[in-house]
Amino acid sequence: MPDNKEQYFDILIAGAGFAGSLTALILHNQGFKVCVVEKGRHPRFAIGESSTPIADMQLRDIAVKYNLPWLHDFSRYGSWQQSHPEIVCGIKRGFSFFKHHPGQDFTTDANHKNELLVAASVDDIQSDTNWMRSDVDAFLVSKVQEAGISYFDLTEIVSAKRNSEWEFNCICPEGAMVIYAGFYIDATGGGFLLEKLTGVKTSSDSFLTDSFTVFSHFHGIARWTEMLKDANIPTADFPYDPDNSALHQILDEGWIWMLRFNDQRTSFGFVLSCKEQSLKGLQTAEIWDAMLAKYPAIKNILKDATLAAEPGKIIQSARLQRKVDRCFGPGWAVLPHTAGFVDPLFSSGIAHSISGIQKLVLILKEHFNNPEPLFEGLKEYERSIFAELKLADQLIAGCYRAMPHFELFTAWSMLYFAATIAYERRLMRKELPGYFLCADDPYITDIVQKSYIDLLKILDKPQPSKEDITQFTNLIRERIKPINTAGLLDPSSKNMYRHTVAVF
Repeated sequence: MPDNKEQYFDILIAGAGFAGSLTALILHNQGFKVCVVEKGRHPRFAIGESSTPIADMQLRDIAVKYNLPWLHDFSRYGSWQQSHPEIVCGIKRGFSFFKHHPGQDFTTDANHKNELLVAASVDDIQSDTNWMRSDVDAFLVSKVQEAGISYFDLTEIVSAKRNSEWEFNCICPEGAMVIYAGFYIDATGGGFLLEKLTGVKTSSDSFLTDSFTVFSHFHGIARWTEMLKDANIPTADFPYDPDNSALHQILDEGWIWMLRFNDQRTSFGFVLSCKEQSLKGLQTAEIWDAMLAKYPAIKNILKDATLAAEPGKIIQSARLQRKVDRCFGPGWAVLPHTAGFVDPLFSSGIAHSISGIQKLVLILKEHFNNPEPLFEGLKEYERSIFAELKLADQLIAGCYRAMPHFELFTAWSMLYFAATIAYERRLMRKELPGYFLCADDPYITDIVQKSYIDLLKILDKPQPSKEDITQFTNLIRERIKPINTAGLLDPSSKNMYRHTVAVF
Protein backbone atom coordinates (compact mmCIF):
# COMPACT_ATOMS: atom_id res chain seq x y z
CA MET A 1 0.00 0.00 0.00
CA PRO A 2 1.34 3.48 -0.87
CA ASP A 3 2.39 5.97 1.80
CA ASN A 4 -0.36 8.34 0.66
CA LYS A 5 -3.31 6.32 1.93
CA GLU A 6 -5.78 9.00 0.83
CA GLN A 7 -5.20 7.80 -2.73
CA TYR A 8 -5.73 4.12 -1.88
CA PHE A 9 -9.16 2.58 -2.45
CA ASP A 10 -10.63 -0.87 -2.10
CA ILE A 11 -12.32 -0.48 -5.47
CA LEU A 12 -11.85 1.89 -8.40
CA ILE A 13 -14.79 2.19 -10.78
CA ALA A 14 -14.02 3.52 -14.26
CA GLY A 15 -17.01 5.26 -15.83
CA ALA A 16 -19.73 7.41 -14.23
CA GLY A 17 -22.75 6.45 -16.25
CA PHE A 18 -25.78 5.39 -14.22
CA ALA A 19 -24.39 1.86 -13.72
CA GLY A 20 -20.99 2.98 -12.48
CA SER A 21 -22.45 5.51 -10.08
CA LEU A 22 -25.09 3.11 -8.77
CA THR A 23 -22.42 0.45 -8.19
CA ALA A 24 -20.30 2.96 -6.30
CA LEU A 25 -23.20 3.97 -4.06
CA ILE A 26 -24.07 0.36 -3.22
CA LEU A 27 -20.47 -0.65 -2.50
CA HIS A 28 -19.93 2.45 -0.39
CA ASN A 29 -22.97 1.53 1.72
CA GLN A 30 -21.50 -1.95 2.10
CA GLY A 31 -18.39 -0.52 3.72
CA PHE A 32 -15.96 -0.40 0.80
CA LYS A 33 -13.72 2.58 0.17
CA VAL A 34 -14.60 3.43 -3.43
CA CYS A 35 -13.59 5.98 -6.02
CA VAL A 36 -15.11 6.75 -9.41
CA VAL A 37 -12.99 7.94 -12.34
CA GLU A 38 -14.76 9.63 -15.24
CA LYS A 39 -13.02 10.65 -18.46
CA GLY A 40 -15.63 13.31 -19.27
CA ARG A 41 -17.85 15.58 -17.21
CA HIS A 42 -21.58 15.52 -16.46
CA PRO A 43 -24.07 16.45 -17.73
CA ARG A 44 -23.08 14.86 -21.01
CA PHE A 45 -25.11 13.55 -23.94
CA ALA A 46 -26.25 9.94 -23.83
CA ILE A 47 -28.94 8.44 -26.02
CA GLY A 48 -32.36 8.08 -24.42
CA GLU A 49 -33.19 4.72 -22.87
CA SER A 50 -36.31 3.23 -21.36
CA SER A 51 -36.87 1.19 -18.24
CA THR A 52 -38.96 -1.97 -17.92
CA PRO A 53 -40.90 -3.62 -15.08
CA ILE A 54 -37.81 -5.77 -14.39
CA ALA A 55 -35.60 -2.68 -14.06
CA ASP A 56 -38.10 -0.96 -11.80
CA MET A 57 -38.57 -4.00 -9.55
CA GLN A 58 -34.81 -4.15 -9.10
CA LEU A 59 -34.55 -0.42 -8.33
CA ARG A 60 -37.11 -0.82 -5.56
CA ASP A 61 -35.27 -3.84 -4.21
CA ILE A 62 -31.92 -2.01 -4.20
CA ALA A 63 -33.49 1.02 -2.51
CA VAL A 64 -34.44 -1.15 0.47
CA LYS A 65 -31.56 -3.61 0.52
CA TYR A 66 -28.78 -1.03 0.27
CA ASN A 67 -30.35 1.89 2.15
CA LEU A 68 -30.85 4.15 -0.85
CA PRO A 69 -34.47 5.21 -0.18
CA TRP A 70 -34.44 8.05 -2.71
CA LEU A 71 -33.85 5.50 -5.50
CA HIS A 72 -37.37 4.11 -5.03
CA ASP A 73 -38.86 7.28 -6.51
CA PHE A 74 -37.27 6.55 -9.89
CA SER A 75 -39.06 3.23 -10.28
CA ARG A 76 -42.38 4.71 -11.45
CA TYR A 77 -43.34 7.75 -13.49
CA GLY A 78 -45.71 9.11 -10.84
CA SER A 79 -43.26 9.03 -7.93
CA TRP A 80 -40.48 10.36 -10.21
CA GLN A 81 -42.61 13.40 -11.09
CA GLN A 82 -43.51 14.02 -7.45
CA SER A 83 -39.94 13.83 -6.18
CA HIS A 84 -37.77 15.04 -9.07
CA PRO A 85 -39.77 16.81 -11.80
CA GLU A 86 -36.59 18.66 -12.79
CA ILE A 87 -34.99 15.41 -14.02
CA VAL A 88 -36.34 14.85 -17.52
CA CYS A 89 -38.06 11.55 -18.28
CA GLY A 90 -41.06 10.26 -20.20
CA ILE A 91 -44.00 7.91 -19.74
CA LYS A 92 -43.40 4.37 -20.96
CA ARG A 93 -46.60 2.35 -20.75
CA GLY A 94 -45.22 -0.60 -22.71
CA PHE A 95 -43.93 -1.68 -26.11
CA SER A 96 -45.66 -0.56 -29.31
CA PHE A 97 -44.91 -1.91 -32.78
CA PHE A 98 -46.25 -0.68 -36.14
CA LYS A 99 -45.28 -2.37 -39.40
CA HIS A 100 -44.48 -0.27 -42.49
CA HIS A 101 -44.06 -1.43 -46.09
CA PRO A 102 -41.75 0.25 -48.63
CA GLY A 103 -43.38 2.93 -50.74
CA GLN A 104 -46.72 2.71 -48.91
CA ASP A 105 -48.55 4.75 -46.33
CA PHE A 106 -49.22 2.94 -43.07
CA THR A 107 -52.37 0.76 -43.14
CA THR A 108 -53.92 -1.80 -40.83
CA ASP A 109 -57.30 -3.45 -40.19
CA ALA A 110 -59.77 -4.19 -37.40
CA ASN A 111 -57.60 -7.13 -36.26
CA HIS A 112 -54.54 -4.85 -36.02
CA LYS A 113 -52.63 -6.86 -38.61
CA ASN A 114 -49.82 -4.28 -38.65
CA GLU A 115 -49.99 -3.26 -34.98
CA LEU A 116 -48.86 -4.80 -31.69
CA LEU A 117 -49.24 -3.08 -28.31
CA VAL A 118 -47.93 -4.81 -25.19
CA ALA A 119 -48.81 -2.93 -22.02
CA ALA A 120 -46.56 -3.14 -18.98
CA SER A 121 -48.53 -0.94 -16.55
CA VAL A 122 -52.14 -0.13 -15.75
CA ASP A 123 -51.88 3.66 -15.83
CA ASP A 124 -49.48 6.57 -16.28
CA ILE A 125 -48.76 6.93 -12.55
CA GLN A 126 -47.54 3.32 -12.26
CA SER A 127 -45.76 3.53 -15.60
CA ASP A 128 -42.19 2.68 -16.47
CA THR A 129 -40.11 5.58 -17.75
CA ASN A 130 -38.03 6.83 -20.64
CA TRP A 131 -34.76 8.09 -19.15
CA MET A 132 -33.08 11.26 -20.34
CA ARG A 133 -29.74 9.70 -19.54
CA SER A 134 -27.83 12.98 -19.37
CA ASP A 135 -30.09 14.13 -16.53
CA VAL A 136 -30.22 10.78 -14.71
CA ASP A 137 -26.47 10.23 -14.93
CA ALA A 138 -25.70 13.73 -13.66
CA PHE A 139 -28.09 13.27 -10.73
CA LEU A 140 -26.50 9.98 -9.72
CA VAL A 141 -23.05 11.57 -9.85
CA SER A 142 -24.35 14.24 -7.47
CA LYS A 143 -25.45 11.44 -5.13
CA VAL A 144 -21.98 9.88 -5.37
CA GLN A 145 -20.42 13.17 -4.32
CA GLU A 146 -23.04 13.76 -1.64
CA ALA A 147 -22.18 10.36 -0.13
CA GLY A 148 -18.53 11.40 0.22
CA ILE A 149 -17.30 8.97 -2.43
CA SER A 150 -14.13 10.20 -4.14
CA TYR A 151 -15.04 11.32 -7.64
CA PHE A 152 -12.53 12.34 -10.30
CA ASP A 153 -13.93 13.75 -13.54
CA LEU A 154 -12.04 14.97 -16.59
CA THR A 155 -9.62 12.24 -15.56
CA GLU A 156 -8.23 9.73 -18.02
CA ILE A 157 -6.61 6.46 -16.97
CA VAL A 158 -3.64 6.24 -19.30
CA SER A 159 -2.00 3.08 -17.94
CA ALA A 160 -2.07 0.69 -15.02
CA LYS A 161 -0.09 -2.13 -13.49
CA ARG A 162 -1.02 -4.62 -10.83
CA ASN A 163 1.11 -6.47 -8.30
CA SER A 164 -0.61 -6.93 -4.96
CA GLU A 165 -2.83 -3.95 -5.88
CA TRP A 166 -3.53 -1.73 -8.87
CA GLU A 167 -1.53 1.37 -9.63
CA PHE A 168 -3.46 3.60 -12.05
CA ASN A 169 -1.62 6.39 -13.82
CA CYS A 170 -4.06 9.16 -14.66
CA ILE A 171 -4.12 12.55 -16.32
CA CYS A 172 -6.43 15.15 -14.80
CA PRO A 173 -6.75 18.94 -15.14
CA GLU A 174 -4.12 19.41 -12.43
CA GLY A 175 -1.66 17.12 -14.24
CA ALA A 176 -0.52 13.57 -13.54
CA MET A 177 -2.09 11.59 -10.71
CA VAL A 178 -1.62 8.06 -9.35
CA ILE A 179 -4.52 6.14 -7.78
CA TYR A 180 -4.05 2.84 -5.99
CA ALA A 181 -6.84 0.29 -5.60
CA GLY A 182 -7.33 -3.33 -4.67
CA PHE A 183 -9.94 -4.01 -7.36
CA TYR A 184 -11.02 -2.41 -10.66
CA ILE A 185 -14.57 -2.42 -12.05
CA ASP A 186 -14.97 -1.34 -15.66
CA ALA A 187 -18.26 0.53 -16.07
CA THR A 188 -17.24 2.45 -19.21
CA GLY A 189 -19.74 0.66 -21.45
CA GLY A 190 -17.14 -0.44 -24.01
CA GLY A 191 -13.97 -2.46 -24.27
CA PHE A 192 -11.40 0.22 -25.11
CA LEU A 193 -10.10 0.89 -21.59
CA LEU A 194 -10.30 -2.77 -20.64
CA GLU A 195 -8.10 -3.77 -23.55
CA LYS A 196 -5.64 -0.98 -22.80
CA LEU A 197 -5.27 -2.04 -19.16
CA THR A 198 -5.64 -5.83 -19.35
CA GLY A 199 -5.17 -6.83 -23.00
CA VAL A 200 -8.65 -8.41 -23.13
CA LYS A 201 -10.12 -8.11 -26.63
CA THR A 202 -13.64 -7.30 -27.76
CA SER A 203 -15.28 -8.81 -30.84
CA SER A 204 -18.62 -9.26 -32.58
CA ASP A 205 -17.86 -12.57 -34.26
CA SER A 206 -20.19 -14.76 -32.20
CA PHE A 207 -23.41 -12.79 -32.75
CA LEU A 208 -26.36 -13.70 -34.93
CA THR A 209 -27.66 -10.12 -34.74
CA ASP A 210 -25.91 -7.68 -37.07
CA SER A 211 -27.14 -4.09 -36.79
CA PHE A 212 -26.11 -0.45 -36.60
CA THR A 213 -27.96 2.76 -35.80
CA VAL A 214 -28.43 6.28 -37.13
CA PHE A 215 -29.99 8.53 -34.49
CA SER A 216 -30.39 11.83 -32.66
CA HIS A 217 -32.68 13.80 -30.35
CA PHE A 218 -35.32 16.09 -31.86
CA HIS A 219 -37.97 18.69 -31.16
CA GLY A 220 -41.27 18.77 -33.03
CA ILE A 221 -41.67 15.11 -33.96
CA ALA A 222 -45.32 14.47 -34.78
CA ARG A 223 -47.34 12.33 -32.40
CA TRP A 224 -47.99 8.99 -34.04
CA THR A 225 -51.47 8.69 -32.52
CA GLU A 226 -52.49 11.97 -34.16
CA MET A 227 -51.17 10.76 -37.50
CA LEU A 228 -53.25 7.58 -37.19
CA LYS A 229 -56.36 9.62 -36.43
CA ASP A 230 -55.68 11.90 -39.41
CA ALA A 231 -55.52 8.76 -41.58
CA ASN A 232 -58.86 7.57 -40.11
CA ILE A 233 -57.19 4.59 -38.45
CA PRO A 234 -59.11 3.69 -35.27
CA THR A 235 -57.25 3.88 -31.93
CA ALA A 236 -60.16 3.52 -29.49
CA ASP A 237 -59.25 -0.04 -28.48
CA PHE A 238 -55.57 0.71 -27.86
CA PRO A 239 -54.67 -0.14 -24.24
CA TYR A 240 -52.71 3.14 -24.00
CA ASP A 241 -51.44 6.00 -26.12
CA PRO A 242 -48.51 4.49 -28.07
CA ASP A 243 -46.69 7.83 -27.98
CA ASN A 244 -46.42 7.22 -24.22
CA SER A 245 -44.42 4.03 -24.74
CA ALA A 246 -41.32 2.63 -26.35
CA LEU A 247 -42.68 3.19 -29.85
CA HIS A 248 -41.19 0.99 -32.57
CA GLN A 249 -41.78 1.46 -36.26
CA ILE A 250 -40.97 -1.88 -37.92
CA LEU A 251 -39.40 -1.78 -41.39
CA ASP A 252 -38.15 -4.47 -43.73
CA GLU A 253 -34.53 -3.44 -43.05
CA GLY A 254 -34.84 -2.98 -39.29
CA TRP A 255 -36.80 -0.67 -37.03
CA ILE A 256 -37.11 2.82 -35.56
CA TRP A 257 -37.26 3.79 -31.89
CA MET A 258 -39.25 6.81 -30.71
CA LEU A 259 -38.92 7.73 -27.02
CA ARG A 260 -40.71 10.88 -25.90
CA PHE A 261 -39.67 12.99 -22.92
CA ASN A 262 -41.73 15.43 -20.90
CA ASP A 263 -39.69 18.43 -22.09
CA GLN A 264 -40.90 17.95 -25.69
CA ARG A 265 -37.74 16.23 -26.86
CA THR A 266 -37.86 12.85 -28.60
CA SER A 267 -35.11 10.30 -29.04
CA PHE A 268 -35.43 8.93 -32.57
CA GLY A 269 -33.22 6.44 -34.36
CA PHE A 270 -33.11 3.91 -37.17
CA VAL A 271 -31.62 0.52 -36.23
CA LEU A 272 -30.79 -1.25 -39.47
CA SER A 273 -29.33 -4.52 -40.63
CA CYS A 274 -25.66 -4.29 -41.57
CA LYS A 275 -26.48 -6.76 -44.35
CA GLU A 276 -28.82 -4.33 -46.12
CA GLN A 277 -27.16 -3.99 -49.54
CA SER A 278 -29.02 -0.82 -50.52
CA LEU A 279 -27.31 1.06 -47.68
CA LYS A 280 -23.75 -0.14 -48.31
CA GLY A 281 -21.26 2.68 -48.73
CA LEU A 282 -23.71 5.47 -47.95
CA GLN A 283 -22.85 8.34 -45.65
CA THR A 284 -24.95 9.10 -42.56
CA ALA A 285 -27.14 11.76 -44.23
CA GLU A 286 -27.60 9.55 -47.29
CA ILE A 287 -28.83 6.63 -45.16
CA TRP A 288 -31.23 8.94 -43.34
CA ASP A 289 -32.62 10.38 -46.57
CA ALA A 290 -32.87 6.97 -48.23
CA MET A 291 -34.99 5.59 -45.39
CA LEU A 292 -37.30 8.62 -45.39
CA ALA A 293 -37.74 8.34 -49.16
CA LYS A 294 -38.64 4.65 -48.82
CA TYR A 295 -41.21 5.01 -46.02
CA PRO A 296 -43.67 7.90 -46.56
CA ALA A 297 -45.24 7.75 -43.08
CA ILE A 298 -41.82 8.02 -41.44
CA LYS A 299 -40.99 11.04 -43.56
CA ASN A 300 -44.27 12.59 -42.45
CA ILE A 301 -43.44 11.99 -38.77
CA LEU A 302 -40.28 14.07 -39.19
CA LYS A 303 -41.59 16.80 -41.50
CA ASP A 304 -41.63 19.49 -38.77
CA ALA A 305 -38.81 18.07 -36.63
CA THR A 306 -35.67 20.00 -35.73
CA LEU A 307 -32.52 18.72 -34.11
CA ALA A 308 -32.20 19.26 -30.36
CA ALA A 309 -29.17 21.20 -29.14
CA GLU A 310 -27.68 17.98 -27.80
CA PRO A 311 -26.22 16.24 -29.72
CA GLY A 312 -27.17 18.71 -32.45
CA LYS A 313 -26.45 16.30 -35.29
CA ILE A 314 -27.38 12.89 -36.62
CA ILE A 315 -24.97 10.21 -35.45
CA GLN A 316 -24.15 6.88 -37.09
CA SER A 317 -22.78 4.02 -35.00
CA ALA A 318 -20.54 1.16 -35.98
CA ARG A 319 -21.94 -2.36 -35.65
CA LEU A 320 -23.69 -2.49 -32.28
CA GLN A 321 -22.88 -6.06 -31.32
CA ARG A 322 -19.78 -6.61 -29.19
CA LYS A 323 -18.58 -8.92 -26.46
CA VAL A 324 -15.41 -9.03 -24.38
CA ASP A 325 -13.38 -12.24 -24.35
CA ARG A 326 -13.43 -12.26 -20.54
CA CYS A 327 -15.61 -10.61 -17.88
CA PHE A 328 -13.09 -10.83 -15.06
CA GLY A 329 -9.45 -11.40 -14.23
CA PRO A 330 -7.01 -10.93 -11.36
CA GLY A 331 -8.34 -7.93 -9.44
CA TRP A 332 -10.92 -6.80 -11.99
CA ALA A 333 -14.42 -7.34 -13.39
CA VAL A 334 -16.72 -5.61 -15.86
CA LEU A 335 -20.35 -4.55 -15.61
CA PRO A 336 -22.75 -6.02 -18.20
CA HIS A 337 -22.73 -3.09 -20.64
CA THR A 338 -18.94 -3.24 -20.81
CA ALA A 339 -19.12 -7.02 -21.14
CA GLY A 340 -21.24 -6.81 -24.24
CA PHE A 341 -24.25 -5.48 -26.10
CA VAL A 342 -26.70 -6.90 -28.61
CA ASP A 343 -29.31 -4.37 -29.71
CA PRO A 344 -31.77 -1.91 -28.08
CA LEU A 345 -34.89 -3.57 -29.53
CA PHE A 346 -36.45 -4.63 -26.21
CA SER A 347 -35.03 -1.89 -23.95
CA SER A 348 -33.22 -4.44 -21.80
CA GLY A 349 -30.02 -2.44 -21.20
CA ILE A 350 -30.99 -0.77 -17.92
CA ALA A 351 -32.45 -3.96 -16.43
CA HIS A 352 -29.48 -6.08 -17.55
CA SER A 353 -27.03 -3.61 -16.02
CA ILE A 354 -28.86 -3.54 -12.69
CA SER A 355 -29.07 -7.35 -12.63
CA GLY A 356 -25.31 -7.57 -13.13
CA ILE A 357 -24.61 -4.91 -10.50
CA GLN A 358 -26.56 -6.88 -7.92
CA LYS A 359 -24.69 -10.10 -8.69
CA LEU A 360 -21.25 -8.49 -8.72
CA VAL A 361 -21.83 -6.54 -5.50
CA LEU A 362 -22.88 -9.70 -3.68
CA ILE A 363 -19.77 -11.56 -4.84
CA LEU A 364 -17.47 -8.75 -3.72
CA LYS A 365 -19.24 -8.36 -0.40
CA GLU A 366 -18.97 -12.06 0.41
CA HIS A 367 -15.51 -12.89 -0.98
CA PHE A 368 -13.47 -9.70 -1.43
CA ASN A 369 -10.58 -10.91 0.73
CA ASN A 370 -10.84 -14.62 -0.14
CA PRO A 371 -9.15 -15.25 -3.49
CA GLU A 372 -10.44 -18.76 -4.23
CA PRO A 373 -14.17 -18.18 -3.56
CA LEU A 374 -13.83 -14.77 -5.24
CA PHE A 375 -12.49 -16.46 -8.36
CA GLU A 376 -15.30 -19.02 -8.36
CA GLY A 377 -17.91 -16.32 -7.83
CA LEU A 378 -16.58 -14.20 -10.66
CA LYS A 379 -16.34 -17.23 -12.93
CA GLU A 380 -20.05 -17.90 -12.39
CA TYR A 381 -20.73 -14.19 -12.94
CA GLU A 382 -18.97 -14.44 -16.31
CA ARG A 383 -20.95 -17.56 -17.24
CA SER A 384 -24.17 -15.71 -16.46
CA ILE A 385 -23.27 -12.63 -18.53
CA PHE A 386 -22.28 -14.69 -21.56
CA ALA A 387 -25.41 -16.87 -21.31
CA GLU A 388 -27.58 -13.76 -21.03
CA LEU A 389 -25.99 -12.17 -24.10
CA LYS A 390 -26.43 -15.40 -26.05
CA LEU A 391 -30.14 -15.66 -25.23
CA ALA A 392 -30.75 -11.98 -26.00
CA ASP A 393 -28.88 -12.35 -29.29
CA GLN A 394 -31.03 -15.25 -30.44
CA LEU A 395 -34.26 -13.55 -29.40
CA ILE A 396 -33.33 -10.33 -31.21
CA ALA A 397 -31.86 -12.04 -34.29
CA GLY A 398 -35.16 -13.88 -34.74
CA CYS A 399 -36.98 -10.54 -34.67
CA TYR A 400 -34.78 -9.11 -37.41
CA ARG A 401 -35.30 -12.18 -39.57
CA ALA A 402 -39.07 -11.92 -39.11
CA MET A 403 -39.48 -8.13 -39.58
CA PRO A 404 -40.53 -8.32 -43.26
CA HIS A 405 -43.40 -10.62 -42.16
CA PHE A 406 -45.20 -8.94 -39.26
CA GLU A 407 -47.30 -11.96 -38.26
CA LEU A 408 -44.09 -13.96 -37.84
CA PHE A 409 -42.51 -11.07 -35.96
CA THR A 410 -45.49 -10.87 -33.61
CA ALA A 411 -45.38 -14.60 -32.86
CA TRP A 412 -41.60 -14.69 -32.41
CA SER A 413 -41.52 -11.64 -30.12
CA MET A 414 -43.77 -13.47 -27.66
CA LEU A 415 -40.80 -15.65 -26.72
CA TYR A 416 -39.12 -12.52 -25.36
CA PHE A 417 -42.20 -11.36 -23.47
CA ALA A 418 -42.71 -14.85 -22.01
CA ALA A 419 -39.09 -14.91 -20.80
CA THR A 420 -39.54 -11.51 -19.14
CA ILE A 421 -42.67 -12.74 -17.38
CA ALA A 422 -40.78 -15.78 -16.07
CA TYR A 423 -37.99 -13.55 -14.77
CA GLU A 424 -40.44 -11.09 -13.22
CA ARG A 425 -42.04 -13.99 -11.33
CA ARG A 426 -38.65 -14.88 -9.83
CA LEU A 427 -38.24 -11.31 -8.64
CA MET A 428 -41.77 -11.17 -7.25
CA ARG A 429 -41.22 -14.40 -5.32
CA LYS A 430 -38.03 -12.89 -3.83
CA GLU A 431 -36.02 -15.80 -5.19
CA LEU A 432 -32.38 -15.43 -6.16
CA PRO A 433 -32.86 -13.86 -9.60
CA GLY A 434 -30.23 -16.04 -11.25
CA TYR A 435 -29.50 -15.29 -14.89
CA PHE A 436 -31.20 -12.32 -16.54
CA LEU A 437 -34.31 -13.27 -18.56
CA CYS A 438 -33.96 -16.79 -17.13
CA ALA A 439 -31.01 -17.60 -19.37
CA ASP A 440 -30.24 -20.36 -16.85
CA ASP A 441 -33.64 -22.01 -17.39
CA PRO A 442 -33.14 -24.95 -19.78
CA TYR A 443 -36.80 -24.94 -20.77
CA ILE A 444 -36.66 -21.32 -21.95
CA THR A 445 -33.33 -21.62 -23.75
CA ASP A 446 -34.48 -24.87 -25.38
CA ILE A 447 -37.74 -23.46 -26.77
CA VAL A 448 -35.94 -20.38 -28.09
CA GLN A 449 -33.34 -22.55 -29.82
CA LYS A 450 -35.95 -24.90 -31.34
CA SER A 451 -38.16 -22.01 -32.40
CA TYR A 452 -35.25 -20.22 -34.07
CA ILE A 453 -34.55 -23.29 -36.18
CA ASP A 454 -38.24 -23.53 -37.07
CA LEU A 455 -38.31 -19.84 -38.01
CA LEU A 456 -35.33 -20.20 -40.31
CA LYS A 457 -36.98 -23.13 -42.09
CA ILE A 458 -39.98 -20.96 -42.89
CA LEU A 459 -37.86 -18.02 -44.00
CA ASP A 460 -35.77 -20.23 -46.27
CA LYS A 461 -38.81 -20.41 -48.55
CA PRO A 462 -39.26 -17.72 -51.22
CA GLN A 463 -42.42 -16.56 -49.46
CA PRO A 464 -43.88 -17.90 -46.20
CA SER A 465 -47.40 -19.18 -46.73
CA LYS A 466 -50.40 -18.34 -44.57
CA GLU A 467 -50.34 -21.94 -43.37
CA ASP A 468 -46.65 -21.66 -42.42
CA ILE A 469 -47.36 -18.55 -40.34
CA THR A 470 -50.40 -20.05 -38.63
CA GLN A 471 -48.53 -23.24 -37.75
CA PHE A 472 -45.58 -21.27 -36.38
CA THR A 473 -47.86 -19.06 -34.29
CA ASN A 474 -49.61 -22.12 -32.87
CA LEU A 475 -46.24 -23.70 -32.12
CA ILE A 476 -45.02 -20.63 -30.19
CA ARG A 477 -48.33 -20.43 -28.32
CA GLU A 478 -47.95 -24.04 -27.20
CA ARG A 479 -44.27 -23.69 -26.27
CA ILE A 480 -44.73 -20.63 -24.07
CA LYS A 481 -47.85 -22.07 -22.39
CA PRO A 482 -46.09 -23.16 -19.15
CA ILE A 483 -44.77 -19.62 -18.54
CA ASN A 484 -47.50 -17.55 -20.18
CA THR A 485 -49.55 -15.91 -17.43
CA ALA A 486 -50.54 -12.90 -19.56
CA GLY A 487 -52.57 -14.43 -22.38
CA LEU A 488 -49.87 -13.88 -24.99
CA LEU A 489 -50.99 -15.00 -28.46
CA ASP A 490 -54.61 -15.26 -27.37
CA PRO A 491 -56.41 -14.71 -30.72
CA SER A 492 -59.13 -12.69 -29.02
CA SER A 493 -56.57 -10.05 -27.98
CA LYS A 494 -56.07 -8.97 -31.61
CA ASN A 495 -52.50 -7.90 -30.80
CA MET A 496 -53.66 -5.56 -28.03
CA TYR A 497 -52.35 -6.67 -24.61
CA ARG A 498 -53.64 -4.58 -21.73
CA HIS A 499 -51.35 -5.78 -18.95
CA THR A 500 -48.51 -8.26 -19.21
CA VAL A 501 -46.49 -7.93 -16.00
CA ALA A 502 -46.13 -11.29 -14.28
CA VAL A 503 -48.90 -12.58 -12.02
CA PHE A 504 -48.92 -15.52 -9.65
